[in-house]
Amino acid sequence: MKYYNHKVEFDGIKFDSKLEAQRYKELKVLERARLIKDLQLQPRFELQPSFKKNGKTYRKIEYIADFSYFDIEKGKVIVEDTKGFKTEVYKLKRKMFEYKYPELEIEEITRY
Repeated sequence: MKYYNHKVEFDGIKFDSKLEAQRYKELKVLERARLIKDLQLQPRFELQPSFKKNGKTYRKIEYIADFSYFDIEKGKVIVEDTKGFKTEVYKLKRKMFEYKYPELEIEEITRY
């Protein structure tokens, strides 16, 4: 159990928290209402590619969001992360994300 979250299954999908499962349910309603489209779960964004130095291979660094979708009213892609607790790793990856993807923004969902 990570940071006191309880894993939840909905629609045959396992979520890391009740908050994430609840947000997925809301997004599915918005998708059916045709307010959003192209809903993706766990989209990956490369922050730094893998590389080799002095014979050692370093793995790529990725940020994995909870959801992304196209908001029809706003006319743009939204990247969402459900957050109960912001780790130092998350804060660093968010900063790298903001630099590499200036056209995108992470929206943090913390309610319920």
